[in-house]
Amino acid sequence: MTANRTFPRFLVAGGIAALVNMGSRWLLDLVLPYVPSIVLAYLIGMLTAFLLNRRFVFAPAVNGLGRQVSWFVAINVAALAQTVVVSLLLADYLLPAIGWTWQSDTIAHVTGVMVPVFTSYVGHKRLTFR
Repeated sequence: MTANRTFPRFLVAGGIAALVNMGSRWLLDLVLPYVPSIVLAYLIGMLTAFLLNRRFVFAPAVNGLGRQVSWFVAINVAALAQTVVVSLLLADYLLPAIGWTWQSDTIAHVTGVMVPVFTSYVGHKRLTFR
């Protein structure tokens, strides 16, 4: 599959996984406390992202399932770290330095979430599903 088709598919798979994450959290809230429902919903969303990426975005992959799962988890942990670092740098330093106060936490977080989209795509393409 060519890069010009895999990146849009990657974005769609990520969007679907995010919706599954949110929807499952709302359902889990009916039977679990808030924090456990967030954690379980995150895992459900990650599983959804893995399955969608494996089947519709990067198929066929050469490396085995165990290696795919390991790389998928590692890349998602790195993406979480990127999100936190970028969000904190923006919210605590860069936005205050330019005098930006309106919705600064939200803007910082949205930017932090967007940054690993690109690095995750490259990581999954070259490592997880190669």
